[in-house]
Amino acid sequence: MGYSYDIGKYPVTAGQYTAFLNAVAATDTYGLYNTKMGTYDWGCQIQRSGSPGSYTYSVAADYADRPVNYVSWGDAARFANWLHNGQPTGVQGPGTTETGAYTLNGAMTLSELSEVSRNADWRWAITSENEWYKAAYYDPDTNSYYDYPTSQNSVPGRDMNDVLGNNANYIGDPFPIDSPYYTTIVGHFHNSVSPYGTFDQGGNVWEWTEAQVEFPWASYRCLRGGSFIYGVHSLHASSRHSDLPTIEYDVIGFRVSRVPEPASLALLALGGVGKLWRRQVVC
Repeated sequence: MGYSYDIGKYPVTAGQYTAFLNAVAATDTYGLYNTKMGTYDWGCQIQRSGSPGSYTYSVAADYADRPVNYVSWGDAARFANWLHNGQPTGVQGPGTTETGAYTLNGAMTLSELSEVSRNADWRWAITSENEWYKAAYYDPDTNSYYDYPTSQNSVPGRDMNDVLGNNANYIGDPFPIDSPYYTTIVGHFHNSVSPYGTFDQGGNVWEWTEAQVEFPWASYRCLRGGSFIYGVHSLHASSRHSDLPTIEYDVIGFRVSRVPEPASLALLALGGVGKLWRRQVVC
């Protein structure tokens, strides 16, 4: 890869995504909001009010720091473009959501999104699979890879107290965190950190990556990390999932990467969850 990058300490949260919607989705031309976010039991509880042209969005306080879900790969690309462009306010178009790290220009269909790739001058982007994998599993001190994104080779547990570390939110009986939440607040497993200081790269929600996975009938996008309704096998370094870039599910979110910048230019006003970025990763 031959470049340095910063990666999100956490997946993008419902609070951060709500800020994005309020900035660019008063009309929501490209469907960045899914009503299931606010109406389904497993949704991230982002609510929409008003009518087209004057939509506003809010998130329940106890969900703001949980990962956003019901987002497609295209939604994630538009979020990355918004960050790339400096978090502007306005309609969804060039300079807000349609240009930047990705040239979308209205891309919505499977065939259109399959043609989209990261531009060379990117500043923010959906985390690539290589970026994601290295941050999750690679230990630069030993020049080796762990089996799990908790800096361990042993199978993670599901202990919500996380006293000894090596825990994650994946399915079991009962769920580690039950109704109404199912997903944890990002970083809840505070002793289960990756070698690069990221949290939740195992369990909670699957995370979109940029990688395309070719099937005979379509180009899927790669997902990594498992989720709260998948087993522990999905957290393993060898586990790789994929789905259509247009799909929006309750078990899918995403994480972002950026070109390293001075601390004074760090992400602004995106959810109050603490320091977003971890130490620089060099690939």
